[in-house]
Order: sequence, then C-alpha cells, then structure tokens
Amino acid sequence: MLKTNLEWIKKNVPSDLKIWKEMISEIDWNDVKKKQLNKLKMDKERIQEEVRDFVALSPAEKWDRFINGERKLGRLYQKGSIAFTRREWKGVESTARDFQNWLILWADMIKMVMRDPMSIALGLFEYRWFSSYLASVAFFDRNTLGYRGRAVTMNRLLLADVYRYVENVIATLLMADRRIGGNDKINDKLMLFDEMTMAQMMAGFPGLIGIPYQLIPMFLVSELDQLICIPYIDAVESYGLPSDTCPVPTSECGCAILDALPHCGLGFISTSTPCDGSDMATSFQDRRLKQIGLPTYPLTLPVRYDDEDTVECGAQDMWHCIKWVEEITGEKWDWEHYFTVIRRFNEQTKMEMEKWDMNSTPYPQLIGPCYELFRKWNYEMDGGLEPSVMKTFYKVRKLMYKSYDAKCNPYRHPMKYRAVVWSCPAHYYANFSNWLANAWGIGVLVEMESLNFTKQLETEDHDEAIRDLARLYERMVMRKHTNGGYVHVLDELWKVCEQFNANFIIMYQHVCCKTMAGLQGLFDEQARERGLHLIWVEHDLMDPRTVSRRDMRAKVTNYMRAIIQAEPTDESLIEFEDDITW
Repeated sequence: MLKTNLEWIKKNVPSDLKIWKEMISEIDWNDVKKKQLNKLKMDKERIQEEVRDFVALSPAEKWDRFINGERKLGRLYQKGSIAFTRREWKGVESTARDFQNWLILWADMIKMVMRDPMSIALGLFEYRWFSSYLASVAFFDRNTLGYRGRAVTMNRLLLADVYRYVENVIATLLMADRRIGGNDKINDKLMLFDEMTMAQMMAGFPGLIGIPYQLIPMFLVSELDQLICIPYIDAVESYGLPSDTCPVPTSECGCAILDALPHCGLGFISTSTPCDGSDMATSFQDRRLKQIGLPTYPLTLPVRYDDEDTVECGAQDMWHCIKWVEEITGEKWDWEHYFTVIRRFNEQTKMEMEKWDMNSTPYPQLIGPCYELFRKWNYEMDGGLEPSVMKTFYKVRKLMYKSYDAKCNPYRHPMKYRAVVWSCPAHYYANFSNWLANAWGIGVLVEMESLNFTKQLETEDHDEAIRDLARLYERMVMRKHTNGGYVHVLDELWKVCEQFNANFIIMYQHVCCKTMAGLQGLFDEQARERGLHLIWVEHDLMDPRTVSRRDMRAKVTNYMRAIIQAEPTDESLIEFEDDITW
C-alpha cells in the first residue's frame, strides 16, 4: 500500500502543485479582502441584534432562553455562507447532550483517519466527493436543529450509527483503491453492489465485505453537500443525456464518466430497482466497470411483486446471484450465519414497528430527519449485519419510552400539525422535515420510504428463506410504493394517514420522476374528499438548480398562510438564504 501511495504522490503532486500555483495566481485578493470584511460586518450586525434581543427579554424569558434554548433559528443562516454562523444553543441540558455526542463524532472521525492516514489523505486530493465529507459535523448539527431533551440524544445516537458505517465504507474503499492504496487483503474479499441493492444477501457470506459502490461517491454525499452532484450531472448531460432525467442514475453515470469511483473489488451486483432509470444507469456503468476489470451481475426482480406467481422467478434470480458470488470469490454460502443475521434483522423490524405505534399516539417521540435517515439505512444497507446496531435500538427504545411517559415534545416549539411525507424526498434538503417542525410546527410522523417490508423473514427453511429474501428485495426503499400498481402508492397513503391520525400530507413532487406524475389528479381529488391538507413540494432530488431549497419552503409557507391562515412558530425561518449552505 505504501508503494502505491508513493507512486500516486510521484505521479500527481508535481502537476497538482502547478495547478494550485495557477489558481492562487488568479485569485483577486482585494475581492477576498472585501468579502471577509463584509462577512465581519454581517457577523457584527448579527451579534448586536442578538444582544439587543436578549437584553429586551424579561427575567422569565431570559431564564427560559438559558434553560430551554433559543427560538429564532433563522439567525444561524447567513447569506453567502456555506456553514452555520454558530452552533445552536439548545438550553443547558440539551446542549450538554449535544456536545457529548459532538465529541463522540470527532473521535469516530479520528479513528477512521488512523486506519490508514496516507491513503485517506490522498483520497482528499483524488476525489472531489471526499472533501464534502468534511461537512459531516455540520450535517449532524443541521439535522438535529430544534431538538430538545432526550430527542437530542436519541437522534444523535441514530445518526451516529449511520455515520460509523459511512466512515468504515470510506476507509475501506480508499484503502482498497488500486489507484491510491490497493490493499490486496481487502480487495480479495470485497464485493460491490448498487446503492439501490439491499445488503441482506451478504449475511450469507461472512468472509466477504459488502459495500454499496455508489453510496459514498454520489448518493449519500448529496445529503451533506447540496452542490456535490452538479459536476456529475453536467458531465453526462454534456454527452447528450436529456436534462429531465432523474438525477440519481444521471449522477451515477456522471461518476463513471469522470472516473470518480474507486478501482477495487472482485465484482459488482447491479439492480433493476427501483425504476427504469436504474436499468439504464446499470447498462452505462457496466461499460466502465469492465474497463477496470470488474465483472457484474444484473439482479433483476419482478415488478408486480403482489403476484405470488412471480416469487419463484425472483427466488431463482437470487439463487443465481448467490452462485455467481461463490464462483468469482471462492466463498461458500453460510446458512448458519445468514439466519443469525436475519433473526437480528427481524428483531429490529419489531422494534421499528413500536416506533410507528408510538408516533400514532398524541405524543410521538421519534420524528424528523435523523430517524428517517436511520430507518432507510438500517433497512437497506445494514440489514442486521452489524451486531452493535442492536445496542442503539435498545438505548433509543429505553429513552423513547421515558420521553413518552413524560409526554415530552421532541422540539423547542410545540407540534401543531400531524403530517406524513409521501413520495421521494430531496437529497439536497435532507433536513426539510426539521424546517417544517421548527418553522410551522408540522411534525412529520413517518415518511413513505420508511414504510417498507415488515414480514418476519424465514430463518429455518432454506428455499422459503430465499423466497423471503426475494420478497424483501422487491420491496426495497421507494420501490415498494412506486411499483406493482397504483394501490401501493395511492390507497396506502390514506391508510397511513388514518393509522397515524395525520391531517397533513407533504407530497414531494420529484420533477424528473415520471412514476408518480400520472396520479397527481387522483391524489388531489381523494385528499379533498377526506378533508386532508395536501401540499405539493417540487424538487429535483440531487440538483438544487432546478428547484431551490427556498422554493421548496415557499410552497409550504404560501399554503400555510393562504389556506390555513396560520402564523409561523419561528418567523426567522421563513425568509433566509441557503443556496450554497451545506
């Protein structure tokens, strides 16, 4: 590995130094000075305003600020800034909870770097996407905005498990990358798969390392940095791809064109899920992967998954995929280990449904982006594989019931409206549900992508276990509702609203997704029949240039003021600029 590291340095550093020299020479230092002075001016004005507001408070209000935290969260945003002006003051107890977990995050990041400092450092220079992970701390802060009490700890714990997984995947990819690391011990057992392919199959191969290949360079990082996928989108569109194509497969193809994927692994499992765009991206990426000597297997599962006649077809494809992995890796399927993992996954599913039951009551406890992100990650990418995740489930469960018994509100402001989120959310606005809660008191009780397959999977009969695995894969995130007939996305919405006693629907309208567009009229008509508020919020998933964060907020604000005739719970969050903010 060190030899590979040194070869990379010898090859790239001289040309990089030349580029940096040219870039530095082109900097307008007077403009830099002007911008910094302007920023200092804005900071001064903000601080003065905050001091004036605090001084004007009554003694009781000052004590409330000290104990329960600040109310005007819009002050954390600053025009033209990529980061918050400062961290949120959550009150004495909640800030202490937040700071403790903030320190743990930094410790985890240091552990990741120490696995192989050289390869990881070189990764910063080799890959554009890696630098965006420096925003991880800001990502945590942004997604816990407004939380108070035990909710701070619960949501930090959930997000920490996701991030430990991400850290491990980043380190593994960079250490295995034949361009900068090339660790053969890792590569000899590294199996890659599409970020839309669920991980549970790897439970049968305990000797292998399974990694969602596009997750780190493109998929997850778009939630940390709203601008990161733009170069990948532009790259593939310059080859002639229409601009109205879904940004997920578009970004995947752009990564392939720009060669932004590490060169590593024994093979790649692609998938037809959740939509036709994935099929097209798979065919495109396959060409690139063959160039770096990576064999591929297209896992193609039936779309009409309600028809049990198709189950055997899906099961046969799972068997073929398992045999293919055995052939190219030399590893044999381990039933004992598979069933151990699936039993753990089944237990996690039971505890997940407890959260849904609690969120159906007047005192929901786990709401907002952290819980949403954890659920999708646990269902699809962890899948019971990591034993330590069970500890988080038990810790969060204990805290959740304590908060419920005390009738705690997860946020600084009370929840006025009960909402469900439907359709595919915007990656570039991962904390939109937090904004809904903090700005308007709209509590997101559950989102569509969390409501997936809850059947207890088979853990004894081998043939039925594979059929269950096929059923699970057919119902992966998003696909469960957008495939197999309109009943899954339309009729189920009204059942979910009734189950969670929700009177609001935040209906995401992904402008480049054709799957849901044909049902818009039916959604509107049937929502009116049931007396439900349905707000269409347009977005373009990973491309904020089409629909900005501000535009998304405006759709909700306009509806709340014009239709509900409501006033915001935090006026400072109604109008602010975050066009480049992490």
